[in-house]
Amino acid sequence: MPVKITGYETHDVRFPTSLTGDGTDAMNTDCDYSSAYVTLKTSSDLVGYGMTFTIGRGNDIVCMAIRELAHRLVGKDVEDLFANMGKTWDYLCSDSQLRWIGPEKGVIHIAFGAVDNALWDMYARSRNKPLWKLIVDMTPEEVISATAFRYITDAITPTEALAMLKAKEGTKAEREATVREKGYPAYVTSAGWLGYTDEKVARLMREAVAQGFNHFKMKVGANRDSDLRRGKIIRSIIDDPQYLPAGTAPRDPNGPDLRGKNAGPTGSVLMIDANQVWDVPQAIEYVKSLEEIKPWFIEEPTAPDDILGHAAIRKALKPHGIGVATGEHAHNRMVFKQLLQAEAIDVCQVDSCRLAGVSEVLSVLLMAAKFGVPVCPHAGGVGLCEYVIHLSLIDYIAISGTMERNVLEFADHLHEHFLYPASINRNGRYNVPSNPAEGYSIEMRQSSIAEYEWPHGSYWVNSPKKSQ
Repeated sequence: MPVKITGYETHDVRFPTSLTGDGTDAMNTDCDYSSAYVTLKTSSDLVGYGMTFTIGRGNDIVCMAIRELAHRLVGKDVEDLFANMGKTWDYLCSDSQLRWIGPEKGVIHIAFGAVDNALWDMYARSRNKPLWKLIVDMTPEEVISATAFRYITDAITPTEALAMLKAKEGTKAEREATVREKGYPAYVTSAGWLGYTDEKVARLMREAVAQGFNHFKMKVGANRDSDLRRGKIIRSIIDDPQYLPAGTAPRDPNGPDLRGKNAGPTGSVLMIDANQVWDVPQAIEYVKSLEEIKPWFIEEPTAPDDILGHAAIRKALKPHGIGVATGEHAHNRMVFKQLLQAEAIDVCQVDSCRLAGVSEVLSVLLMAAKFGVPVCPHAGGVGLCEYVIHLSLIDYIAISGTMERNVLEFADHLHEHFLYPASINRNGRYNVPSNPAEGYSIEMRQSSIAEYEWPHGSYWVNSPKKSQ
């Protein structure tokens, strides 16, 4: 008997991370990391879990949008949906009244991301594979049929993308074995939040170096003198061999994985992130003044929609050896298309749920591979690390074929709320999700939902922080 989607549940789950300064930056000073969470139900025991990420108030609005989109799936045969996930993506996007309040951006688009991700999670669970494995085991033709190509064929056509996938197909097994053995390269963000004291930053950096990380990111943009001071503290730790794990030799700063990244004497790399706080001329002058701490790139130096602004910043900073990265707030594949066409970025930072789910992410991975720009997904939030390791594995194994210069963001908090949490090995790399039951790794513990659901979860009922 065919399995059909019968209903859905949403949950507005908020964690009080603002109390400890987690997630703080120059633009976002009061972050309560939050999950707009959805469960898709079927006529069998098959389910799908998805979420999108916010930082607090407004999460309830996203949940409302998720319900409107999920309702479009009720009554649908799951195998019909799975047979062509690109067509399914188009169907979810095609309600003209819902699309009007985007189109393909804002609240409706990130809600779409939660629903599309939940459907992909269900698909992977139905095949008893983690999401990344489901996709890398697809034929190139199946991947193409699952990808959103509308509005980007002036940058990459399905025919071009198919040829790229076929060129990598014969060596997929070799890359899969390599990454299973070594893990996927990661960088740490959770030591560099703007709201932390100098002492906390120094302690967390020492711990991160000891864990095997060699890429680190700090938030900047609130105060230039403070940024320089904190940057020098960080450099004094990550550039000092005494803090390396026992028996670990410094990496070669001029090696193929580090060349052009402003790596220090131990092979450690520092990145900086302004979270959109500057105008274009201000960004250029401010970042030039931080050249002393040798950042590899400045992330989100200005408004995320300003393609030509990013291009101007990149051109101005290139003589100073500093690159430009952006993408966590890029609305859709069209913004990435333009960033790539305008040569505006050195690093492409897709977000797993600001883009409208896996089908749209695939389109950006393919474009970035064509343009030769490394993809380093955004993961500084609840659930994002769990999501994005799958995306980086798909990129490495099936699409770009490289992880030599890639690094995937890791923020070490809130993983305990998920049944299949992301984890890091002793060399500062993501472990490969390997449980065949985990799907897209985003299933949240029921106890966490009961405690942190807004406003009636046990934490919020008993918390003095009720001003949300």
